[in-house]
Amino acid sequence: MKILISADMEGVTGVTWPADVLPGASQWERCRHLFTSDVNAAIAGFFDGGADEVVVNEAHWSMRNLLLEKLDERAQMLTGKHKSLSMVEGVQHGDVDGVAFVGYHAAAGAEGVLAHTYLANSLTGVWVGGARASEGLLNSLVVAEYGVPVVLVTGDDRTCEDAKGYAPGAPSVAVKDYVSRYAAVCRTPARTAADIRAAAREGAALAVRYEPVRGGPFTVEMEFDAEHLAGQATCVPGVEQCGERRVSYTTPTMYEGIRAFKAVTTVVSAAVEEQYG
Repeated sequence: MKILISADMEGVTGVTWPADVLPGASQWERCRHLFTSDVNAAIAGFFDGGADEVVVNEAHWSMRNLLLEKLDERAQMLTGKHKSLSMVEGVQHGDVDGVAFVGYHAAAGAEGVLAHTYLANSLTGVWVGGARASEGLLNSLVVAEYGVPVVLVTGDDRTCEDAKGYAPGAPSVAVKDYVSRYAAVCRTPARTAADIRAAAREGAALAVRYEPVRGGPFTVEMEFDAEHLAGQATCVPGVEQCGERRVSYTTPTMYEGIRAFKAVTTVVSAAVEEQYG
């Protein structure tokens, strides 16, 4: 049994504030330990549940946040940027039996601690087939095309609620309860580690590949906080403006859909000015 952990940081134990997750900040240095603790708890739980191999795909910001020297020695870590499938890189090789979303968060425009979809700001909403899309939903559609189930989700309580829509059978762990985008009622690391480990052990039983799901075509809509960003997004072939601040595109598969999404967010990020957005 091989498990791929897609590890994000906004949904980690104790994290509530931008400085907690921005590389280089003093709080980020502290929260890297909390991030590694949550991931280690999931690794331990999957091995408790019978996993033979666990690979952690670093999926936050620079994708260089986890402390390798503190990671459970039984696991391996994929770290660094510019990966074909970004947050779920590795699922395409045909040897992954289950994917875990650890440290995930709610979607842009939704209630949730540090809620966003790929871009920390600028994107005010993303929809797939008319449904508001979190990173969890987007990535679940990608892994489904490889017949790999989502077997665990951790984050705040809003993240766990969101996961019921795309991974209804997977155990979830709320490490904190939403108060505002920058505030939460947090459990202690000792408590969340125990909860995550127990849930991962339970989720390991769900790690069974199935027939790949071909759910396309997929129509993705993206809404920005400034008109010029929508215009800039149309530089990507196939992306069309469908409103003053909205664009859309359609792809036959979510593999292509997530790659197009990455292209749009990269182009748009380059058009954001520091003060005016």
